[in-house]
Amino acid sequence: MAVTWDVASLDATKTVGSLSDVITTVHWTASDSETVGSGDSAVVHSGYSYGSVSLADADSGSFTAYADITKDNAVAWAKAAIGSDEVTAIETGIAAQITESKTPTKTSGVPW
Repeated sequence: MAVTWDVASLDATKTVGSLSDVITTVHWTASDSETVGSGDSAVVHSGYSYGSVSLADADSGSFTAYADITKDNAVAWAKAAIGSDEVTAIETGIAAQITESKTPTKTSGVPW
């Protein structure tokens, strides 16, 4: 199991000083899943988190042009802005969702 980070969307400001199309916010997703069993009896347990994070002001010395931004760039920027402790907390929370799915601590329904 390894959490996969992705980017749902980027918000940008058209002009900031001499820079154009400056990314200001990254809307991110993080997910993981584990398959238990095989064939028709396989069950997929998954966890998911979504959020957005504002980025620091653009720096012309390390600016990446909008057309050159990759998903890896955006994910790295989001994780840096979120901070390593919160990234760990998000990934731990996703693992907890999977554990809860595999071994539920609550149930609902009727006994008949």
